[in-house]
Amino acid sequence: MTIEQSEAVIEAVLFTMGDSVSADSLALAIEHDVETTIKLIHNMMDKYEAEDRGIRIIELDGKFQLCTKQEYYDNLIKVCSQPRKYTLTDAALETLSIVAYKQPITKIEIEKIRGVNSDHSVSKLVELNLIKEVGRLDAPGRPMLFGTTEDFLRSFGVSSIEELPAISEDMVEQYKEEAELEIANEDFANEIDSGDEQLTLNI
Repeated sequence: MTIEQSEAVIEAVLFTMGDSVSADSLALAIEHDVETTIKLIHNMMDKYEAEDRGIRIIELDGKFQLCTKQEYYDNLIKVCSQPRKYTLTDAALETLSIVAYKQPITKIEIEKIRGVNSDHSVSKLVELNLIKEVGRLDAPGRPMLFGTTEDFLRSFGVSSIEELPAISEDMVEQYKEEAELEIANEDFANEIDSGDEQLTLNI
């Protein structure tokens, strides 16, 4: 099989699968070793960029996926349904950051860092497929361990968690302060709600 034929097979497999495909599987498809396969894929990635193609190959934790370039998003939504966009709250972003840098991590450990209950944030991040259960801790109760997903890498434009910028202890302290403010705001809102209820009862 020539280099051109191997590249054609890789392209066909990635296009057909849609999701990310491991280097091992692609090597099997073109009947080459993994190291040679990865070199071929990297050459294809460079070629797509040099030719200014509308598609590109991205790497996600050692797997590869064929996808469209972000700059053509506005053109794509003219002929297909516009995907639903989600906005993460500060609490969800803080929780996501903690999982990304401390994974695998339990919800209890997340709450120790933030200082507040994080049930809602964790559930929302799981729902959006930004984090997932990656196992269970070998401890009483066997609590779930959470880690980031390929969707997380794809959303933040990195190929692995090693590419994330370093986080400082000051940032962890900032998370705690913001969590305390979150609690204070909730308590204040509850007091207002209680006052409104009391006013209604008096009337």
